[in-house]
Amino acid sequence: MQAKARNIYLIPYMLWIIMFVIAPIVLIVYYSMYDIDGVWTLANYKRFFTPVYLRMTLRSFWYAILITGVSLIVAYPTAYLLTKTAHKELWLLLIILPSWINLLLKVYAFIGILGLYGPINSFLELVGIGAKQILFTDFSFIFVAVYIFIPYMILPIFNALEELNPSLVAAARDLGASPWATFRRVIFPLTMGGVKSGCRAVFIPALSLFMITRLIAGNRVITLGTAIEQHFLVTQDWGMGSTLAVFLIIVMGLTMFVTESGNRVR
Repeated sequence: MQAKARNIYLIPYMLWIIMFVIAPIVLIVYYSMYDIDGVWTLANYKRFFTPVYLRMTLRSFWYAILITGVSLIVAYPTAYLLTKTAHKELWLLLIILPSWINLLLKVYAFIGILGLYGPINSFLELVGIGAKQILFTDFSFIFVAVYIFIPYMILPIFNALEELNPSLVAAARDLGASPWATFRRVIFPLTMGGVKSGCRAVFIPALSLFMITRLIAGNRVITLGTAIEQHFLVTQDWGMGSTLAVFLIIVMGLTMFVTESGNRVR
């Protein structure tokens, strides 16, 4: 009876998964089989392997890896320092707080901050450097993306560091390990689960960015996310847009599988 009751409680969850996860994926795969004229074809998948889309794919991977790497470099020492400070919950709340603000509002705020007449360029003019074109550059795109995604990198690393047994660190110090050796041989390997979770939380959405790409980088950065937006909203080629979305879904699934299987092996 208890097993039957548990199965009943699973029904709403299964319905949610079917309607809002499985059904949209099936629709995307379905639309990817049609060209712009509504004719069934596999030409969209052939087009994907042309140089234009392959370069776009490599560029998307490069930016996603760069955003993830910079986020990790900033987030790990930040999370480590948080575990050592007083009132860590308050500091963590202040880090999480910007993620509660609407993404579009934050992007438009950065347009004003990084713009030609924004406060940064005003400061550069004040010190005699002169105004610089900061907006619509690769730097501004990476900077804003890292700012938006970094809380999702800090949280899992912070949790992993909090769960780390301090006696292991003390034992390494007692055995004569230097602080760097202790971090490299003890702390970082034991918190690798948090690092992987943070990298997943940043890499997967960074791979399909389009709004930040469009508003902050302008037309200088073209990724798969912006290509999907163009195919659906401008050219109305839903088939090719769906094909790119299918590829992103496959890559995201493989990313989840590889990182999770690595955790299971450990």
